[in-house]
Amino acid sequence: MNEMTRIEADELVDAPVAPGARVRRLLIMSSVPVLLAFVAVYFWLTSGRTVSTDNAQIQAHVVSVSPEVSGRIIEMRVKENQIVKAGDVLYLIDPEPYRIALMQADAAVGNAQLDISQLQGSYSSKVADIGEKAADVQLAQENFRRQAELLQRGFTTRAAYDAARAALASAQAQQNSASASADAARAMLGVSDNGGHPQVEAAIAARDKAALDLRRTVIRSPMDGRVSQADKIQPGAMAIAMFPGLSIVSNEGYWIDANFKETQLPRIRIGQRAEVEIDAIPGRTYKAHVTGIGAGTGSAFSVLPAQNATGNWVKVTQRVAVRLVLDDKPDRPLVSGWSAHVTVHVAE
Repeated sequence: MNEMTRIEADELVDAPVAPGARVRRLLIMSSVPVLLAFVAVYFWLTSGRTVSTDNAQIQAHVVSVSPEVSGRIIEMRVKENQIVKAGDVLYLIDPEPYRIALMQADAAVGNAQLDISQLQGSYSSKVADIGEKAADVQLAQENFRRQAELLQRGFTTRAAYDAARAALASAQAQQNSASASADAARAMLGVSDNGGHPQVEAAIAARDKAALDLRRTVIRSPMDGRVSQADKIQPGAMAIAMFPGLSIVSNEGYWIDANFKETQLPRIRIGQRAEVEIDAIPGRTYKAHVTGIGAGTGSAFSVLPAQNATGNWVKVTQRVAVRLVLDDKPDRPLVSGWSAHVTVHVAE
């Protein structure tokens, strides 16, 4: 039995092989090393030509709209995610306190102008007094001159001469007093560099400030964009001056901040082209280019930067933000904060 099996196996080995089967066998045996060679060449040609990271986010200009005056919100004009244009009204603050303040400021301007008119009248009166006192001085001088001549001739008494001299001195003193009063009145009418009276200009400035505050009760959008966090403020709530309320996210100017490892940075240069894949838009790849490389790592700009001058320091690979701008226009609105995957072609 064993002898017969051995004889049959020898016959099978010695049996001739068909030419087609031999060719197929050669093709199968050679395809594996050829495939491996192609894979090796591909990796050799492509390795080191790009750097990539999935630590990237879509960024946009976001402006927190803060009221410049305080007051109660009486009306909301926008809703969450609403598209607005620059200058559109977002919400209204109760204007009544500021309208009353403007009326008071108008009255203050009128009072200041009335005060200046009174000062001008007083100054004119003082100037007239100077003329009157000058005439009295002239009359007293003439009387004193006559009394002096009469005294020399012996036709008057010494008492009359002394009385005339005292009258002249009194008239001169009154003239000097009138001049001083006129100078004081003129000083109170002094003009500023703008040609107006400081009191009136201060009242006008206060009125302009009240008018500005009244206009600021209407909160407008500073730019084109989309409303965000509108639910934070509602009618009836108090708006605090300079306290952030809702935000406006710009419709334009999106960019990508890709946080590359510091070991990847030596080959990244401004202007290199890149490709961006956005997680929220699967199946699409957008062309982009590098516009800037961060001046510091994320930890360097943190509130509490790491202190490495310690004995137990552990080296951690840092990341630096690389900014990219899309060359392709997305077919849908982007959202600030979306995740993305960035590949930069560094071999070009």
